[in-house]
Amino acid sequence: MLRLGRTLVAALALLLPGVALVPTARAELRLDLYKGNQQPLPIAVTTFTADNPQAAATGQSITSVISANLERSGLFRPLDPKTFLQTPEQLRASPLPRFADWRVIQAQALVTGTVSNLPDGRIRIEFRLFDVNAGQQMTGLAYNVQPDGWRRAAHIISDAIYKRITGEDGYFDTRVVYIAESGPATQRVKRLAIMDQDGENNRFLTDGRVLVLTPRFSPSTQEITYLSYFNNRPRVYLFNIDTGRQEVLGDFPGMTFAPRFSPDGNRVLMSLAQNGNTDIYSLDLRTRRQTRLTDNPSIDTAPSFSPDGSKITFESDRGGTQQIYTMNADGSDVKRITFDKGRYGTPVWSPRGDLIAFTRIFEGRFYIGVIRPDGTGERMLAEAFHAEGPTWAPNGRVLMYFKERPSGDGGRQRTAKLFSIDLTGFNERQVLTPTDASDPAWSPLIP
Repeated sequence: MLRLGRTLVAALALLLPGVALVPTARAELRLDLYKGNQQPLPIAVTTFTADNPQAAATGQSITSVISANLERSGLFRPLDPKTFLQTPEQLRASPLPRFADWRVIQAQALVTGTVSNLPDGRIRIEFRLFDVNAGQQMTGLAYNVQPDGWRRAAHIISDAIYKRITGEDGYFDTRVVYIAESGPATQRVKRLAIMDQDGENNRFLTDGRVLVLTPRFSPSTQEITYLSYFNNRPRVYLFNIDTGRQEVLGDFPGMTFAPRFSPDGNRVLMSLAQNGNTDIYSLDLRTRRQTRLTDNPSIDTAPSFSPDGSKITFESDRGGTQQIYTMNADGSDVKRITFDKGRYGTPVWSPRGDLIAFTRIFEGRFYIGVIRPDGTGERMLAEAFHAEGPTWAPNGRVLMYFKERPSGDGGRQRTAKLFSIDLTGFNERQVLTPTDASDPAWSPLIP
C-alpha cells in the first residue's frame, strides 16, 4: 500500500509566547512580490538546537530544508552561518536575540528553532521569525510530529515564513506528479512518478509496462487523473495517492490529453475526437454523464477551468492557427485572447485567476508565457529548444514546466528535465529528478 504521509504533522500548531507584534515606529518587514528583479532579502536561518544527538541531527536537516526552500524561491538570500555572531545555543538561552549582532551582518530577518523529544515518541519542533531591524518577533509556531514527519514540518515552516514576509501563501508543502522517462527515443519508458516540490521523496506510481501521459491533480490532492494506453486505446485512470488504488474513468478513443478537474472536484474537462471532429466535453464524475461544450469543425482541446469554475480556457485552430480562447463554463461567449505571431497551446488558468500560462511556438523556438484572461499583458518568461507543459504552484506565483533538448547519437536522442520559474522571469531553477522528466502537475497545498 502506498503511503505519502498526508497526516505526518499532528494536530498541534500553536502560537508561541510573545508572537504578538510589538508597536514600533519602524516599518514592518515586507517583500513586494509585484516588483521585477528585486534583490533577495538577506535572512539568517540558524541551526535548530536540541538536547540530544538524534534530535540535533533532525534539527540540522530541518534547517537545511528551510534554507533551501527560501533560497530556491529567489526572494530570500540565506546568509552564511560562518558569519553569525550569536550561536544557536546563545539564542536558545535568551528570550530575544541580540539584534545588533544580526544587523552587523546585514540580516533583515532571523529564523531560530528547537527540536525536542516527547514522551510518546513524537518530536516537537518550534520556530520563531524575527524582524531584525524592528527588533521584534514576527511569528512563532510549534508542531508535534512523528519522527519521520520532520521534512513536511520544515516545508510548513517555510510556508509560514514566506507568508509572514510576503503576505502571500507559500507553496513549499506541496507535491508534483510527473512522467518519469528513461530509455532510447524509439523505446521510451514512461512511468507515473510523484515527489515533493523540491524533488525529494520521489516515488514511482506505475511500473512502466504501459505508456502513461499528462497527469493531473484533483483539488483535494488525493487523486490524480492520467492517460494510459491499454491495448493501444487511450484510457483515463483515477489514482488515489494515499491508498494506491486506481480505477478506470473510461475508455475515450479520441482523447489526447488527460482530463482536468473542476475546482470542486466533481467534474472533469476533456477533449474528444468523434466523427472526425475534436470538441471539449464536461464529464460529471458522480453520474458519468457527458456534456458537449464546443461544437466547431476545428480542433478544440487542452481545456482548463478558472479557479472559480465559471470560465474555461482552451486551445483551438478555429481561427486558422493554434490560438488560446476563453468561454463560459457552459460553452457560451467564446473569445480569442492571443493574436501575436506563432502558435499558442497548453493554456492553464492560474489558481489566483489573474493569469493564464501557455506554450508559444515561434520561428522554431518554444516559449513559456503568461497572459491576462482578457488578452492583455502577454509576457514570455522562458525560452528553449523545446519547452512545454506549464503548471502552477498553488499560490499562482511560480510555474513548473519541462524542457527537452537533443543529446547523444548525433542529436537523435533527447533529454527532458523539469524547471521552475517565478513570474518575474528572472528565477529559473532546474528541479532534480532521478530520471528524465516531463509533463509536471503541481498539487494544491497538502491539507
